Amino acid sequence: MSDSDLSDFRISSLRQACAHCSLNQLCLPMSLSEADIEQLDSIVERRRPLQRGDHLYWGGDNFQAIYAVRSGSLKTYTTTEEGEEQVTGFHLPGELVGLDAINTWVHPCSAASLETTSICELPFEQLEHLAADIPGLQRQLLRLMSKEIFADQEMLFAMARRSAEERLAMLLMSFSDRFARRGLSATRFRLPVARSDLGNYLGLAPETMSRLFRRFSDQGWLKAEGREIQLIEPDALSELAGRGMIEEPAEPRRGDGTD
Repeated sequence: MSDSDLSDFRISSLRQACAHCSLNQLCLPMSLSEADIEQLDSIVERRRPLQRGDHLYWGGDNFQAIYAVRSGSLKTYTTTEEGEEQVTGFHLPGELVGLDAINTWVHPCSAASLETTSICELPFEQLEHLAADIPGLQRQLLRLMSKEIFADQEMLFAMARRSAEERLAMLLMSFSDRFARRGLSATRFRLPVARSDLGNYLGLAPETMSRLFRRFSDQGWLKAEGREIQLIEPDALSELAGRGMIEEPAEPRRGDGTD
């Protein structure tokens, strides 16, 4: 194999690997040169898999890197002065974690693994230097940060003052959309989180969560066996969720309340 063929093979293999990796958000959407792709790949650190309950980082830790979820899932949470946990988000394969620490260089929340989870680490200072030399990468990073900020605002405003039913429908449809974007079924999936974490995120008591799942099941909208979910009437759930949603910009995802 000639040097040229070997180089083409390496780039092709990297692109194929990235197609199934969280980092496709950084490289696949852009027409990067061979040298640019190799530079990006050179700073990525593949960490040992986290086991369930392991922490990627703790709130208050110094910010050093952003992380891409390759497989598995994470939850982010804060801890109140009373020591109570407040879930702030769930992160699936293909999503970045740690962007909220860029402003202060301190992680405002903790990130814990919900199952065996593989992570790619991108040291931020190295990523900044690289992005300065690759305009396409810099634009993509800015787009991702903008999207993250918008998503947080969307969920905050959309869930505020919404009913318990609307909040649960919104979260179920969010999982549905996110699984679909990964080429998985939008109507049959396994929730990566326990209902207690879902309830914590939505601000709903465990008994309220059980009642809502039972109500949705009685209405014929879904079937739920533990974490296994089948959306039978996704349009009905989408309509219910839509009452609280705001439209996301075409280019460049928390809620309070009582039952």
